[in-house]
Amino acid sequence: METFYKQKLDETRSALNQKDEELKSFIHRLTEMETFYKQKRDETRWSRFYNDSFIIGMQFGIAHTGYAFSLTTREAQSIKYWGEEFGLKTPKTPICILFNEHEEFLDFGYGAKRAYLRMRGQEAKRNYFFEKFTLTLNSKNLNRSKTIKAPNGKSMQALKVFTETLRYLKDDALRTITESTLGRMFIASDFTWVLTVPAIWDPSAKQFMREAATQAGIITEGTQHHLIIALEPEAASAWCKKLPADGFITQNHDGRSLDQCPGTQFIVVDCGGGTIDITVHEVLDGGALKELHKASGNDLGGQSVDRKFKEFLREIFSHGVWDEYEQNFSSEVQRIMYDFMYFKQGDDDIQMSCPFTLGTLDQKRQKIEKFFESVRGASWDDGCIKISKETLRSFFAESLKGITDSLREILNKDLNVEYILLVGGYAESQILRQHVIDQFGDQCKVLCPCRPQEAVVKGAVEFGRNPAVVASRKSAFTYGFADSEKFDPSKHKKEKKSVVQGEEFCGDIFRKLVEEGEDVAWDETRELIFNVLEAKENHTHVRIRFYRTQRRNPLYVDEEGVEEVGLLIVRMPTTRGRKHEVKLNITFGSTEITVTGTGLVYGSKESAMIDFMTRS
Repeated sequence: METFYKQKLDETRSALNQKDEELKSFIHRLTEMETFYKQKRDETRWSRFYNDSFIIGMQFGIAHTGYAFSLTTREAQSIKYWGEEFGLKTPKTPICILFNEHEEFLDFGYGAKRAYLRMRGQEAKRNYFFEKFTLTLNSKNLNRSKTIKAPNGKSMQALKVFTETLRYLKDDALRTITESTLGRMFIASDFTWVLTVPAIWDPSAKQFMREAATQAGIITEGTQHHLIIALEPEAASAWCKKLPADGFITQNHDGRSLDQCPGTQFIVVDCGGGTIDITVHEVLDGGALKELHKASGNDLGGQSVDRKFKEFLREIFSHGVWDEYEQNFSSEVQRIMYDFMYFKQGDDDIQMSCPFTLGTLDQKRQKIEKFFESVRGASWDDGCIKISKETLRSFFAESLKGITDSLREILNKDLNVEYILLVGGYAESQILRQHVIDQFGDQCKVLCPCRPQEAVVKGAVEFGRNPAVVASRKSAFTYGFADSEKFDPSKHKKEKKSVVQGEEFCGDIFRKLVEEGEDVAWDETRELIFNVLEAKENHTHVRIRFYRTQRRNPLYVDEEGVEEVGLLIVRMPTTRGRKHEVKLNITFGSTEITVTGTGLVYGSKESAMIDFMTRS
């Protein structure tokens, strides 16, 4: 009996052991399946970015902003319309943001403008209202401590203003997409974000926007590749080249889309609120674009017309009346400029109501009719200010001359341009469109999309689908680094000589990486191997000065016309007094200059970046 129970006990133990092994095997298989499906899920999520199907294209213009998005590999995309709660429906909203007296975010866009316009007296003076503040990034000496001044004289850190703007746009985009997909939840890292900027912006401004986007949560450490900085006219090219003939206002189009016409050359004039950005492209086989002339332009966009209008009002309401009005009733001035935005799209006389407060200030000095006696092109008519269409056209004169000069310079080159494409909100102006036709209609076909204000933001989505849509670009500058080489008395300046470990070296050599006007493929890199000398003890970062110039072949970095634009920072360990080699791979053909670095002594890749907001 004892033997029997012992045998049964052993059988039971064996069965339990077998079950235990089966259970372990089952758990192992579950773990493998979980790992497999997690990997597939991650691969699927990554494939979204690889296939560029989840994209948000955002135009961060001077006067207005907006976004479009796509959730499919097909060409379909949706655009956000703004202002419906105020009886409007526009593809963009004004770039204006409102903070309270404690610098806390209150509202953005139409809501911010409306709230500010309703403020009076001390309430308007307490709060921070910023409008069209992207003009502050036109500065070459941009840094992280830059401030922006509000109309009431109060200032705030520019990086905070831009960060909160991008945060609002990010949250609004994710909320809009969630509502359009029956409540499916999305996070920022699910998308490729394409942020368009003016073509004439410096690398420091692009870096500033990238840092603001990081602080706003659009990208994080490890997902920096999810943000693409695109140039506004290039995004517009990506959109316009696909449009059929009926996609343009004008009818002098031969019917085929531009991307079906290899060899076709065209100019895109992005007429924005702050800047006029111009690019010249040729269509390649397959529909990609080649840049024929480096991006150019000026800061004479639609806001220059606004400035002329405001100067004219100051001329009418002289003796300090307008200055007093603008200082004490800035919200009412905003309302006047908002009305003018629509008047300037036409080509007729303007008749606008005179605000009661402005009229009251006038009456303190003299009868309001008296202010119009010495001004041509304006008159007073029973509470309204009338401005003739001839005077309206004069507000455009400086801007139109800038556009004409820029286009004529390009068309005088050895090119075969067939089309001029006018895009951007300023292209809504009949005066602008007719001027370009009058000046260049006998040389080129002048086209304007049916919705020119949407061309850039829709093109941003196309750019996100294919960042290689611009296959090559012209380098705007000759770029290089400060380097050293063995001293040669026959070619080097004596004052540049230094002695290191018994060897004579020449410093401040301009080591050229790319030349002004050179064709550079969008993903092409330039390799530079150079020496780092006399590193400090325990120094883990090497800082190399980065320069640019319009000249083709400078010898030294301190020559006239050569400017330092930033620092290249490479993290790598070095030992005091030794000579080390560093290899850099720099990409110049994209919209941002990027770099990777390798310390050849140690054989490992090291983090490297060019900081355009720091000077040595």
